[in-house]
Amino acid sequence: MKFAVIVFPGSNCDRDMYHAVKDSLGEEAELVWYENADLSGFDAILLPGGFSYGDYLRSGAIAATSTIVNQIKQKASEGTPVLGVCNGFQVLLESGLLPGAMLRNKKLKFMCRQEELVVENNQTQFTTSYGEKEAIILPIAHGEGNYYCDEGVLADLEANRQIVFRYADNPNGSVGDIAGIINKQGNVLGMMPHPERATESVLGSADGLKLFESVVNHWREAYVAGV
Repeated sequence: MKFAVIVFPGSNCDRDMYHAVKDSLGEEAELVWYENADLSGFDAILLPGGFSYGDYLRSGAIAATSTIVNQIKQKASEGTPVLGVCNGFQVLLESGLLPGAMLRNKKLKFMCRQEELVVENNQTQFTTSYGEKEAIILPIAHGEGNYYCDEGVLADLEANRQIVFRYADNPNGSVGDIAGIINKQGNVLGMMPHPERATESVLGSADGLKLFESVVNHWREAYVAGV
């Protein structure tokens, strides 16, 4: 399986994402510069964290207008798995691939620490390697990770089981304790915590590796099994 790690000006978690896929997971990965990129040969797309375009205007807002996002939208519409982490999640929100918006953390401070999450939906292609309601540890590193949506959107997210991860002890004020959500089609996941920084026990947790394993297992069952 081949993963594209999209790199914008200001991305700084791209190497972490590459290492997670290439070394921890043992799959193919390529760092893809956002300009003039061709995503046709990739099986999954990863949007890493950082400060794309310096977070000017709003976090992820400028990156969401880049031409590569049109390709990402097309691939997503075809069912390609897309994962956006931290700034990548913000890009997915700004581009309309996921509903809602990000606000400043409730204490208006940048936060960088380990957090406990609860796996709310382990029936997505990103979470089948987890148990239902499994408690996992992933690091956060953000200043604008306070997820917001109105009551109508929140009700839809709840009804459609689109809330994939919740914080056990909400660190940033996110509505509904939301740490990660998925689209209705089930192939676009955005989350603020960093699974790519938790793929080996030496990093403090290996709980993030199961997310990437889930993606690979789903892909193999869909495209490799029986071939």
